[in-house]
Amino acid sequence: MDDSSRNDIRRLLKSFGILADEYLIAHLAANPHVQSLRLRISVEDLTDYGDAPPHSPLAIDIVGDVRR
Repeated sequence: MDDSSRNDIRRLLKSFGILADEYLIAHLAANPHVQSLRLRISVEDLTDYGDAPPHSPLAIDIVGDVRR
């Protein structure tokens, strides 16, 4: 894998992280009665591979709690 691939991955994850942080903080503020959130973060490959899909599709799920 070359540096451009890694840079693209990092840029995408950084953008997601910043946006997710903003939305989660706002969601917690709008729901003060909730002491923690149970979240799932998913990554799914949406690429159109045409007639040659990968043998094993890319899918990642991470589940965790965010405490107030």
